[in-house]
Amino acid sequence: MIEVVAKLLRGPVFLTGEVMECVITFTNPMTARSTSASSEMLAWASAQIHCQFHTSESRVALPPSEDTKHDVQAENETVFVPNRDSYCEPVPLDGPPSFRGQSVKYVYKLTVGCQRVNSAIKLLRVPFRVFVVYGLEDYQFPPDDAVAPTNPFLDEDENVKKDTRLVDLATEMLMTSTSRRSLHLYNITNMRGKVGKFCIFKTIYKIGEDVVGTFDFSEGDIPCLQFSVSLQTEEHVQEEYQRKPGQPVSLSTHARHQESCLHTAKTHFSLPIPLSATPSFMTTVVSLKWRLHFEFVTAREPVEPPTVLENQSEIITWTGTGKIDVDTFSWDLPMKVLPTNPVLASYVSQFASSNSISI
Repeated sequence: MIEVVAKLLRGPVFLTGEVMECVITFTNPMTARSTSASSEMLAWASAQIHCQFHTSESRVALPPSEDTKHDVQAENETVFVPNRDSYCEPVPLDGPPSFRGQSVKYVYKLTVGCQRVNSAIKLLRVPFRVFVVYGLEDYQFPPDDAVAPTNPFLDEDENVKKDTRLVDLATEMLMTSTSRRSLHLYNITNMRGKVGKFCIFKTIYKIGEDVVGTFDFSEGDIPCLQFSVSLQTEEHVQEEYQRKPGQPVSLSTHARHQESCLHTAKTHFSLPIPLSATPSFMTTVVSLKWRLHFEFVTAREPVEPPTVLENQSEIITWTGTGKIDVDTFSWDLPMKVLPTNPVLASYVSQFASSNSISI
């Protein structure tokens, strides 16, 4: 028996274009004195990156295709030989992000195939997650490394330097895009008049951040009894791949806030964007968009607040109206969600950095 262990050094989350390094260890647990130890020999081993593309037959209609581009692979069929201790391969730049939707799934795996002498072939699969930072593929690194900051105490090869700079550049681009703040004010109205105002400081976020917004009902003519805010994603299948013409989009809710706000002047909400969620993206088959979905319940007639006398000494109890005629309406605010630093996402990833198999 030979034990095969594959371990991703940097964690299970990567950017497209980033070099993935995996240490693969072959161990023979038998002692040298064992009679069968000499027969425990590894015949061959190889490793390759795969992106598996799955679709829902009830939602997606793929035309017959002669090419195999739906399965995104690395450019080179890199072979891992037993006398090497690591496998390095860049994640394809043109690959989609990892995504598990209702219509489409993109699943990345590092597949390690190996065979013991006179035994069957076995496969070890190491799942990992991929982020896509749009615009990163167009960036050209300067040829002169002297302009790039370096650490004199670290002995890094050229690939490691470029890989580190790629992650740093992506982090800087994401920080620049999501740190811009500008006040966005929206008037909340229905057919009967003004309900209030909604304020949000930005509409571009990274996964892991909190979406914060405030409501001001003090200047409204129509009393708002209750509101709810949901952080949702819309999964759109491109028109040419839809199973049924005009089929509805697939919605997923990631966070929700609900509050009763009668006689409330100002209030706010905070919805966290899960680190496990997929950022906004678009491929030839499907696109993923984010939005805030608002639902309001308003009264048709004014609701008088309780009155308390200035010198009131006795405790009084105010009982709300037992029946109120209401109106309901909803509103959607589009927003954009970008990836985050892959190192940060690795800490909360559901994938293990190390997998093993016995052959």
